[in-house]
Amino acid sequence: MKYVMLIAILLIVSFAADDKATLKQANWLVGTWENKTSRGSLFESWTIESDSAYRGKSYFLKNNDTVVLENIRLVHNGQGIFYIPAVKNQNGGQPIPFALKTMTATEMIFENPAHDFPQVISYKRITNDSLFAKISGTKNGVYREQAFPMKRYK
Repeated sequence: MKYVMLIAILLIVSFAADDKATLKQANWLVGTWENKTSRGSLFESWTIESDSAYRGKSYFLKNNDTVVLENIRLVHNGQGIFYIPAVKNQNGGQPIPFALKTMTATEMIFENPAHDFPQVISYKRITNDSLFAKISGTKNGVYREQAFPMKRYK
């Protein structure tokens, strides 16, 4: 019984900690990040819109062409903090919200268990000039994940 109470208390404390999360804790994400691939360079750029919203986009630079893959909003509203991507040619281009589950000084994890794939999107700061982004979840009953190690570009 002690363990059940301890687990319940820890869950309550962890949820309370996330309620106090602010977008200022994500300032390390601001800037442009590059992931070099065999198909060209994948970039992700983030700017601060306001105290309650960041704007991001991911895109490929191939030769002299820019191909936007997704537009992203990171927002703090009355329900919490949400990562909201709108991916070209997916979900009719409509934005899909992922709720913040964990935020520390070096990591953010967002989840949407109802989404087809991914269900989890995470960012982890390795150094001031490198981060590790990952999408993961189950698709057609099979767990998958895709990693994006990135270096600061600007």
